[in-house]
Amino acid sequence: MRAGSPVTSIKGIGEKSRDAFSKINIHTVGDLIRYYPRSYMQYPSVQRLSDTGALSEGRHAILARLMRAATVKGGRIPITLLTITEDGLSLQLIWYRMPYIRSSLRVGEEYVFYGTISFKNNRYTMEQPAVYSPDKYHSMEMRLLPIYSLTAGITNNLITKSVRTILQEDVLFADYLPADFRKRYHLCEYNYAIKQMHFPDSMETFTDARNRLVFDEFFLFIVGLQYNKDKIDAQPNTFEFVDADYIDALRGRLPYELTGAQNRALSEIIADMTGENIMHRLIQGDVGSGKTIIAFLAMAYASRSGHQSAIMAPTEVLARQHYASFCSLCDMLEIDAPIILLTGSMTARQKSEAYSRMADCPNAIIIGTHALIQERAVYFGLALVITDEQHRFGVRQRDVFSEKGRHPHVLVMSATPIPRTLAIILYGDLDISVIDELPANRLPIRNTVVDTSWRPRAYQFINSQIQSGHQAYIICPLVEASENAEGENVIEYADKLAGIFPSDVNIGILHGRMTPEQKDAVMEEFVSGRISILVSTTVIEVGVDVPNATVIMIENAEKFGLAQLHQLRGRVGRGDAQSYCIMINSSGKPDVAKRLEILRSSSDGFYIASEDLKLRGPGDLFGLRQSGEMMFRLADIYRDSVILQKASEAAKEILSMDPQLNLEEHRALCTEMENSFRDREHPMNL
Repeated sequence: MRAGSPVTSIKGIGEKSRDAFSKINIHTVGDLIRYYPRSYMQYPSVQRLSDTGALSEGRHAILARLMRAATVKGGRIPITLLTITEDGLSLQLIWYRMPYIRSSLRVGEEYVFYGTISFKNNRYTMEQPAVYSPDKYHSMEMRLLPIYSLTAGITNNLITKSVRTILQEDVLFADYLPADFRKRYHLCEYNYAIKQMHFPDSMETFTDARNRLVFDEFFLFIVGLQYNKDKIDAQPNTFEFVDADYIDALRGRLPYELTGAQNRALSEIIADMTGENIMHRLIQGDVGSGKTIIAFLAMAYASRSGHQSAIMAPTEVLARQHYASFCSLCDMLEIDAPIILLTGSMTARQKSEAYSRMADCPNAIIIGTHALIQERAVYFGLALVITDEQHRFGVRQRDVFSEKGRHPHVLVMSATPIPRTLAIILYGDLDISVIDELPANRLPIRNTVVDTSWRPRAYQFINSQIQSGHQAYIICPLVEASENAEGENVIEYADKLAGIFPSDVNIGILHGRMTPEQKDAVMEEFVSGRISILVSTTVIEVGVDVPNATVIMIENAEKFGLAQLHQLRGRVGRGDAQSYCIMINSSGKPDVAKRLEILRSSSDGFYIASEDLKLRGPGDLFGLRQSGEMMFRLADIYRDSVILQKASEAAKEILSMDPQLNLEEHRALCTEMENSFRDREHPMNL
């Protein structure tokens, strides 16, 4: 079995499973082996009922000797009941549709019952518990079992069995890093890392494996950036820009003053556009800092000079919002420029009309989605390309966009507040402009961190905002209920809200397993006001403006990184009304409350990102990824900042010795780099 072999070469995977795997971009053995667990489950230590904390809600493994036999109640759904007792304490065990359990449980024997304890009808119960002998459970106790992101037709068990089958091969991949290099940077061998990433022997081996694979992601990314940068540096600027006072005139017509940071960024962009070489610049600005108006002014200047410009947004909803906003700005500022929208969902006739206008209007301002880089999209005199929300696009997509013109100026925008030292590494092929001020008229968001007992009051407050004509987001960490992960989930939460809020309050759901078309349709309904409460995963952390949304409530806030929480709360506070962020801390832990307090007391994304770096620790390795920047599979720029800096040093060392990667010992590295950039065009839906 080879890495390039189709997944159907794995025992147990047929055509039906192959089609399901293709939905998550798994086509080959190599794709599957690099589909890492999103988290891990550990079986808890065994407890007796009399142990402190054993009878509390949550997952437990209870050791008990049976003093009586189980009973089965008949009916349409047979129910098996068993009550275990110790020192006056009791726990009722319930199995549905499993009458055979009764005959397998012998009075007088000891068993371990594993499951979730709930307090219902004034008694503690455990529904559908798994049953083990003490020896069997002891063999599994505290092991790390992989939990994978799934899609319809794919189970966790199927992925686990398939990966185990693959890993029976002795060597799957050649390690492109020489042994002395690995030793210097304290990195384990690649195949060992792969195996320990899926099925770690211990926390120590898991940490070693993850560090190696994270190093690889950063290292290959940075080598690729620097390698490509050498090819594009110092390309001459062939575009003429006229009327140098035009930007100042536009600024004077705006109904508000730009902040000092906006003016500084705009000046840097104009200087680049009129300089000797083409621009490759990043605008890095916090949520709500006003990046879009800067992009519009740069595009208006290109249009004034007779050149086309184009901005690519990650979703159709955001593209349409830019289109409406740019049309309004042109009317307000008396700009005579054709504005063209091009998205994938447009009809063939609408696209044909857009292509014709692109051919006929050499000074057009063009707005769209990935449709802008399709083969039929042909530009004429394209002088400026902009990618909005840079981390949602692969590096190759950005390059394809820029190749649509004759070496146009390139501007990318990111709302993720990365500390400058990390940004310089991650955006090594770009100059950086930072917008670190918020507009003066923006009302600060009011933040609160509360425990789960506060929920009823939160619902009342959300309802009062809705009755006042506003809308709300509620964020959950999970899409649906899972045996292997705890936390609120979108599907059940939306159903629960339907029984709490009045019937005229429309509730919508949004999550990463929906198709792009489904996501866009839901967001269109929310933007239009037809949905009052949007229950969502973090897919909304960067996206469209909904000025009417004034409340965001984040469940299980302890499961998210501070920087990500800051991104999430940036979905509100976009209009004139006072907005609110309610963070529910479900952990009950003082250290978590202290961490969330940083977010409650600060609205400075760059400060929060820096604090996030300081607070990272081994406990953060499991669970949800903390940031989506750059579409890395494992690596997290905040949590793994130390590894990022080491990878940067290593990349510089390699390229200083062999700038073109021509040496024989670097051929494998060159191949890995190319594969890494190809893979990043198809990020996983975590």
